[in-house]
Amino acid sequence: MLNRREMLQGLAAGAGAAFGLSLVPERLLAMPASKDTPKRVIFFMQNQGFDPATCIPEGMKRSGSLAKVKLPEPISPLEPYKEKMHIINGLHGIHTSPSHSAFFGALGGYRGSDGVPPSASTIDYELSKVLPQTLLPHLCIGMDSIENMTTKPTIATLSASGAGQPIFMHSNPNHLYQMLYGGISSGDIRRQHEARSNVFNQIEKLAAAKGRALPTADQQRYGQFVAGFKEVNGLRDRLDSVSDHLRKFAPKVDARYTSPEFETDWHDVLLDLGISSLTSGITNTLTIGSGRGEIFGAWKGLGIEQQGHNLGHMEQPGNPIWIKIRQYNSRMLVRIIEALESVPEGSGTMMDHTLIVYTSNNADKQHTSGANWPVMLLGNFDGAFKTGCFTQLDGKRPINALYATLLQAAGVPCDHYNMNEKLARKFDSGTGPLQELLV
Repeated sequence: MLNRREMLQGLAAGAGAAFGLSLVPERLLAMPASKDTPKRVIFFMQNQGFDPATCIPEGMKRSGSLAKVKLPEPISPLEPYKEKMHIINGLHGIHTSPSHSAFFGALGGYRGSDGVPPSASTIDYELSKVLPQTLLPHLCIGMDSIENMTTKPTIATLSASGAGQPIFMHSNPNHLYQMLYGGISSGDIRRQHEARSNVFNQIEKLAAAKGRALPTADQQRYGQFVAGFKEVNGLRDRLDSVSDHLRKFAPKVDARYTSPEFETDWHDVLLDLGISSLTSGITNTLTIGSGRGEIFGAWKGLGIEQQGHNLGHMEQPGNPIWIKIRQYNSRMLVRIIEALESVPEGSGTMMDHTLIVYTSNNADKQHTSGANWPVMLLGNFDGAFKTGCFTQLDGKRPINALYATLLQAAGVPCDHYNMNEKLARKFDSGTGPLQELLV
């Protein structure tokens, strides 16, 4: 039987899980107030590893231009966008102990494991804090099998706002659509939105009143529960207040939402919702977890019958199954690029001020030591990053150095991201950003 403390912790988590929020009371949800050039970051994390042979052009051993080389077959859909690409090989994540997955450690740069809570915030959340504020500072979407996405519509394995504070991923597009666009919808979606809104308003008021009667020791934890509902209700109100604007960006709801034939139908509409959240300005930080940071995942819609852990035991280079999965991911990246390029911003387009980070939560392969962690960047983040090139590093700098580089490009100097001096001496041969990546 749960004691009162455990029950309150569960309620607090449940309040955030209902809408996939991070339950951080100090984070204010507000319309953008900054006059700085808008910037945005997208993290696409594919599970089961990212074998370097699936992204490095054949015969390319040293750093150099991609202009006259052909991209490997798994990422061939990105061939027209080579000038926006930067392929990086030779980072490591040994200290994260990835094996099957580094879980929160993949974006946190620290030791991670199945069922272990985050020990610090992750880079996607940290960037969401320093980029111009949006209605929803950070959105996470997770793609998996239909069974997993249905039974666990929210799950937390990749992103965190702090130690012991996971951020949930949305995996049911119906729930996510209702959260983002329920206020401008009609029919059943609107009725469900209003019913849920009324329930959450009542629960917030009841929780606030009842919490004052609790012993002092429990009031702080119960306060997190109340804050979760305030955050949910506040977000709903703010989205409703810009309903005319959002109507221009809301995707059309079709049978893929309610009657998906394959899990890839849900993957596709989740991506649509993620893209719309960026182009509408709802968020500027999007994390996509294909496999949701775990060892599962399914792509039956691509004609792939194998799923889950078995995929991780297959060699990726030359494997027709992994070629299909990686090309599917690449087409998703193309969809993001094309959508952002279609929206004017400043003297260019949204893509000119965007960075896409594509990698894995599992370094280079399943059962990895993390000694090599390939990464692919797309976009230059308002001119901060070199593009159209391949960089081969010496394996002595960790993924934390990449995250320090991202922060530097966002205007926040960082010597060692999520590394104390002792860890840095052991696992990082340098200090600060990776100068090889910056203009």
